[in-house]
Amino acid sequence: MTETETIAYDVVVLGAGPVGENVADRTRAAGLSTAVVESELVGGECSYWACIPSKALLRPAIARADARRVPGLRHSVQGPLDAAAVLAHRNYETSDWKDAGGVAWLESIGADLYRGHGRLTGPRTVTVTGPDGELTVLTARHAVAVATGTTAALPDLPGLADVKPWISRDATSAQSVPGRLIVVGGGVVAAEMATAWQALGSQVTLLVRGKGLLPRMEPFAGELIAEALTEAGADVRTGTSLTSVTRENGTVVAVTGTGDRIEADEILFATGRVPHTDDIGLETVGLEPGSWLSVDDSLRVPGTDWLYAVGDVNHRALLTHQGKYQARIAGAAIAARAAGVPILESDPWGAHAATADHVAVPQVVFTDPEATAVGLSLAEAEQSGRRIKAVDVDLGSVAGAELYGDGNRGRARMIVDLDREVVVGVTLVGPGVGELIHSATVAIAGEVPISRLWHAVPSFPTISEIWLRLLEAYRDN
Repeated sequence: MTETETIAYDVVVLGAGPVGENVADRTRAAGLSTAVVESELVGGECSYWACIPSKALLRPAIARADARRVPGLRHSVQGPLDAAAVLAHRNYETSDWKDAGGVAWLESIGADLYRGHGRLTGPRTVTVTGPDGELTVLTARHAVAVATGTTAALPDLPGLADVKPWISRDATSAQSVPGRLIVVGGGVVAAEMATAWQALGSQVTLLVRGKGLLPRMEPFAGELIAEALTEAGADVRTGTSLTSVTRENGTVVAVTGTGDRIEADEILFATGRVPHTDDIGLETVGLEPGSWLSVDDSLRVPGTDWLYAVGDVNHRALLTHQGKYQARIAGAAIAARAAGVPILESDPWGAHAATADHVAVPQVVFTDPEATAVGLSLAEAEQSGRRIKAVDVDLGSVAGAELYGDGNRGRARMIVDLDREVVVGVTLVGPGVGELIHSATVAIAGEVPISRLWHAVPSFPTISEIWLRLLEAYRDN
């Protein structure tokens, strides 16, 4: 018979990924006792199956592509990547899927870790089933924060489970390179994994149901990436859906809506995410299992005074950095309420409001070329009813990009709110632009007037000079 222990804390956090870790860090810093519950690895999806391993796979691919465009260097890097070395380094970056470092960090901030499956079993109560079946009941005096993230969504295709398809976790953790890989999807995961595995030696076929890649970004971003993938040898097919997938004698056979038959060694479905809330006891507190959790700007679930949902699980912005930002806001709000400090609902940029989720969410797609955006796209700006002006500039107009050897492969767009004379959206595609997007994020979040941006002088010759070109285009058009 399993013995049950009940322990009280100020805060209980469900999920020890980067988001849960940040909630715990902020509540512990405020002097609140905090328990963290994790059923897998401390560090979560980002550390072991998403951000870190995917970028470890992509960095050699992008570095080689950049080098091949530089005169005097391109002939020295014509051979294949050392796939074994790339995979070994990816393993190193994930600590070989061991979480001793994450556990030590939690201990260093004074949070208590409970290994096992945590479920809400009533208001302010989480029951943890440990690895050996032991039960521990954790009660929260002030808050329970759900930071359980998302899982991969798979389409409803008959017999798909028998095919044993890859999801994003398989694509970032595979220990060998498949000779042929089908990638289904057109979003960030599909574009990045197609880039990585094509560079590592797979023959990639990318099947995109929509008109192009990266549908949430400006159309030119997806067009430039699709062009580069095609040049690298990938087969990119847009407007393509699947009617069936089978595995015959170890070979994946995919049939498209037009009757084309595609064979491969593996097939990756990168077709979206669903909330990891199906078995965390939401029904015990009046919420729908498997649902996204709606929150206010302090990340608290409406109708409760104790339940918070932070990170991907609330569907505001499925990005690690944005989830960590939300965690900082949630931690501050939990601490303030625990101390009886009033939260000013009228202060949108205060310490207790995740306002950036609405106006300045940056994202980088680590493909060749890189694509990054923050704020509104042109379509979103037009739909918002604002009076806006959009200006486009080729990245090749700045010397910093030209020095990469292929400065013409890139484009920038800036969108200005004409009534307020502030930037509300920026998209950049080209070499090295991932390190440039924070300046755009600052401009948008800070509502820096266009007149003041003229005095922010970009260094020469850097790609950041694109800001000057955009301002000039705005002035002259």
